[in-house]
Parts: sequence; structure tokens; C-alpha cells
Amino acid sequence: MDLDLIAKECGLFDEVDVDTVINNIQNLEQKYEQEDLIKIYIYFLSVSKNPDILMFTIHCTDKIRDKSSLSPLLDLLLMKNIDGDKDALINVRVMCAKAIANLKDTSAVTPLLYCLNNKDENYKIRLACADALGRIGDRYAVAPLIEVVKDEDEKSVYLRESAASALGMLGDMRAVDPLVSILEAQKGIWNKFTFLKERVIEALGKLRCDDNERVFNALKNSLLDESPQIRINAIEAIMDSENPQAVDTIKTCLVEDNNEEVKKNALIALYNLIGREILDEVANSSNYSDSLKMEAVSMISEYEDEGTDEDV
Repeated sequence: MDLDLIAKECGLFDEVDVDTVINNIQNLEQKYEQEDLIKIYIYFLSVSKNPDILMFTIHCTDKIRDKSSLSPLLDLLLMKNIDGDKDALINVRVMCAKAIANLKDTSAVTPLLYCLNNKDENYKIRLACADALGRIGDRYAVAPLIEVVKDEDEKSVYLRESAASALGMLGDMRAVDPLVSILEAQKGIWNKFTFLKERVIEALGKLRCDDNERVFNALKNSLLDESPQIRINAIEAIMDSENPQAVDTIKTCLVEDNNEEVKKNALIALYNLIGREILDEVANSSNYSDSLKMEAVSMISEYEDEGTDEDV
């Protein structure tokens, strides 16, 4: 198989319309088996300079997910042997990180960490690398990700959010203390970091720290946060915590919170925890708003429909 000839037939080296080249690459699926296609794609990744063609080739490579594609994907991510405008390849490199994550190869962890820890690197690439580290699932990445989450001098709060999410995916209990410390920060300091708090709460929920009172108290205190979305995330994490105080804590939120959407989420959480009785209570009590009563009635109707379907 002459890879150079195939590239020429696709127009890879000619000044032709990019859409035509992409169409030619797509048509290769009709001519070659997967084991040959991956060799072709790997070659194209090494010789093409066009961002759009590279993006499409990465997409094709990612569909096959053969471990032999890891090396050229890493070369692109790390900009090895590539001259020219780096800014033009930002999206290409982001897509490389996503494709690398899908290969689930732990040998990619060190190069991904290199990009993550390079503060001169574009933040989009660092975000993609943080996410990739979480999805690959290697515990070697835990300590560096914790350092990113803790770094108050980090220019990109989005990166800290992505690192927190990755720690949740990794499920390593070493992340608990630094994540809880963010929630315990003095009120007011973190107002501009609302989304970071949301990701931290989600991560703590995934870590399942069932017997950790410090975690539960941090989640409980988050129910007082000014952001409704943070309160909603905290409700979900408390629901999943299996803590004996979970029901009473969420019920307090159901009664006292001033946001209807938060209350609806509290109602759903309580239904998941204790069942139909909370719906009847809300529907028949004068202590709850009309909109919350309607939500309870709607859920009862749905509950009864499911029960009828099961009886058939």
C-alpha cells in the first residue's frame, strides 16, 4: 500500500478545495478495511498541515480507536516537528486530547500532564488535557490535578473547574480535603468562582464520602449559598451521600429555600430517598406554594401511571 500515492489521490498535497479533500478521505472507507484505514489516517496526520483536514482525520481516527494512533496524536498535541502558526492548530490539539482520552492508554498521562502544567499553554488545550486525564482514569494524575484546583494564582478559573471535574471522575479520596477547602472558603471571596463551586460539589458527590462529616457539613452549608445552581448541586450530592441526616437536611431546604426551582429539586431528591409519602405531604399541605403542589401532583400522576404499567 503506497501511502504517498493515496495522499496524492486525495489531493492532500495540492492547492485544491479543502471540502474536496475531506470528501476524498471520507470515501476511503469504501475502499479499505479498518487495519489499512488506520495506517492511512496516521500517515495523513503526520504530513498534512491544514487544520480542517487534520480535524477530520482525527475524527476518522477516533472512530477506529486503535492504539497505534496514540503516537501521532501525541505528536500533534505536543507540536512535535511542526512549524507554522500554533494558534491555527489550537482546535486540532484540543481534538487530539479528546481522541487520546478515548484510547484509555495510561502512557499518555505524562504528556497530558506536561500540557496541563504549562501555564504558557493555551487554556483550551489545558482544559482538554484535564478532562482527558479524568477520563483515562490513572491515579498518577490525582496529585497534579489537586495542585491545579488549589492554585489560587491560576489565571484560568475554567481550568480549576475542569480539574475538579476530573478529580470526581478519578474517584481518589486524596481529593476530598482540597475540594472541601474550596467550599469552606469565607463567604464573599468565592463569589466570582460560582462554577468552580458547582464542579467541586459534583466531584464530592462522585467521590461518595459517605462517612465524612466534614464533607457533609460543607455540602450542607452550600445550601445557604447565594447561587441557586450551587444549592441544587448540593441537594443532589447530599441525596447521593447516604448520610443519615440527608432527608432532614433536604427537607429543611424544601420548606425554607426561597427559590422554586431549588425546591422542586429538593422534592425530587426526597422522592428518590423516601418515596411517595413526600409527594402526598406536599400536595395536601398548606405549607407549600401552589407551584410546588402542582409539581407534586404531576409526580404522583406519573408515579401512578408507572405503577399501572407495571401491573399490566
